Amino acid sequence: MLSLQSLDLFLFSLSRILCTPFAIFIQIQGCIICLVLALGWALAARVRNREIKQMTNSMKNGNSLSFLCHDINEFEHSNQVNLPRVTVIMPLKGFGEHNLHNWRTQITSLYGGAIEFIFVVESTEDPAYHAVSRLISEFEDYVDAKIIVAGLSITCSQKIHNQLVGVEKMHKDSKYVLFLDDDVRVHPGSIGALAREMEKKPEIFIQTGYPLDLPSGSLGSYCIYEYHMPCSMGFATGGKTFFLWGGCMMMHADDFRQDRYGLVSGLKNGGYSDDMTLAAIAGAHKRLISSPPVAVFPHPLASDLNFGRYWNYLRKQTFVLESYITNVNWLMNRALFAFHSWASWGFVTPYFMALIHVAAALRFYNMPYSFEETPYTSGGLVLVTVLAICTLVELLSMWNLTRIEVQLCNMLSPEAPQLSLASYNWCLVFVAMLVDNFLYPISAVRSHFSQCIDWSGIQYYLKDGKVSKIERTKRSKDMGPVFTDLGGKHLYGKKGLPTRGSFLSSLVKSFAQWHQPKKFDN
Repeated sequence: MLSLQSLDLFLFSLSRILCTPFAIFIQIQGCIICLVLALGWALAARVRNREIKQMTNSMKNGNSLSFLCHDINEFEHSNQVNLPRVTVIMPLKGFGEHNLHNWRTQITSLYGGAIEFIFVVESTEDPAYHAVSRLISEFEDYVDAKIIVAGLSITCSQKIHNQLVGVEKMHKDSKYVLFLDDDVRVHPGSIGALAREMEKKPEIFIQTGYPLDLPSGSLGSYCIYEYHMPCSMGFATGGKTFFLWGGCMMMHADDFRQDRYGLVSGLKNGGYSDDMTLAAIAGAHKRLISSPPVAVFPHPLASDLNFGRYWNYLRKQTFVLESYITNVNWLMNRALFAFHSWASWGFVTPYFMALIHVAAALRFYNMPYSFEETPYTSGGLVLVTVLAICTLVELLSMWNLTRIEVQLCNMLSPEAPQLSLASYNWCLVFVAMLVDNFLYPISAVRSHFSQCIDWSGIQYYLKDGKVSKIERTKRSKDMGPVFTDLGGKHLYGKKGLPTRGSFLSSLVKSFAQWHQPKKFDN
């Protein structure tokens, strides 16, 4: 009994210590972080919701194709024939459960202008090569698409190498180049919306977007969703932004042809992260990055995305802060490293304190004995109540933004299976918030001291912010498939086979025959 009393006394004393001014400051700080996130998501939801209202009003006015363009006059033949040529480049690595469907949405775009699709793989041994080859053969009479073998990268990441090889092979008359990751599920009008903005605002250096994660049910998938959500508010501005997502980037093709601002050399000579490098170049030269409100893309996560693959993804995300091209870029990365780490543990710490307050309260009201002078104070429960309210507000704001983005995605892809919020487990979302924010500083510190990362079976070593060495592990055929990334892709295993087409596939074939009978002419 004496040992139990000692334990209770320690618990009550600890709860009282957590009611000192400094401890209260830490807990209030966590509440403020919750409210700031809630406000950011509310503003992002407002931008996305405004786009939904515009589409709804356009449909009421008789434009049944508002998911492609608000102005029905844009569909006039005189406007369509003057649309700029676009080259879409998709660097591939491996083959996963959602890749084939994603590629279909990319090549079945209802963009009215001339467009070509270039898939780039490292080698013919990549399972993606065979899956894409079959897909291209299915649409060879309707879509200008080809697959290119880029070979192994030597001076930069394999993704950047694939992108630059695709740029070298793009059509000489292409005005814009669009880079898409293989896990991007675009809408029928996405490419047209991006090109339209580039035409209206030539000062735009890069157009970008952001994914809407669709968790598969595992804790790892919810951690990915929670990791992306704070960043999503930076892309839901409806225009100018300082953020850039490498999964969707539309740029002026001439910027690559002329190596403007040294962007090609900056990527090729030691580049690890395409988006971080280009964002740094944009910032250094005060160029505009823009994110239109319709640039939000469904991103289904692998059904077997386990915690280990989440941790590998988090490591890759924190590792990009170790790459830089200028001293200013290095300082910005250090500042982001410090701020994100502070905010992450500043968010998590109050919940550990709240557990102590709750445990102390439960012991105080249920203990079978009494102290002559109880060190317990009920002030801790007040702090717990405030934190609970702030957490509820934050979760409601996150839920609201997700709800609106789900609705927007459904309107932008009316023929696709409709997304739903019903599959989201908000208890797991809350747990993922704690887990992800707790692990982020640990991952960031490890990345800083290791200066090495495994990305899709390739080890990259950095020195002075650039790729200095690349190692590839040789695998025998009997070692079986390796899974990586969020889609759980096969890197060395079985080859993918295309599935049956959709209504949109048929529509794009008819659209191609009607509008671009000479699309393959040079």
